Amino acid sequence: MTSKILCAVDGSAHGTAAAAEAARMAKAMNGELTIVAVNALMGGYGRGGASTYLWQEADVKKVLADAKAAAVKEGVSNPKLECVESRDIGRAIVVLAEDQQCDHIVVGTGSKSTVGRMMLGSVSSDVVHRAHCTVTVAR
Repeated sequence: MTSKILCAVDGSAHGTAAAAEAARMAKAMNGELTIVAVNALMGGYGRGGASTYLWQEADVKKVLADAKAAAVKEGVSNPKLECVESRDIGRAIVVLAEDQQCDHIVVGTGSKSTVGRMMLGSVSSDVVHRAHCTVTVAR
């Protein structure tokens, strides 16, 4: 039985759909829900290359607040919110799920924007292949 669900979001409509689906699952199973946004580290390869994060702190807060609102709307009043920083988004999601002993991961897919493809499009496939547990890909 699923008791700990990790949902990865990116601020897209598909990420919001994933948060809503994860919340419905958590509510139905009386489980815990953690929502994570992975702030991607960009650049910085090679000598002297500058690196930067995809989102500023305010962006991360908005992504997580929007996902929380979707979860609350589905009946999960207090999901745990996390932000991790990583170059490898799929790996970061799977490692967090392992560290928190989650038994289910929910991700979204289908976004057509460049950022959406970077955050969840190809990431959803990566998570499916790396995960130690069941993965639901929501649209």
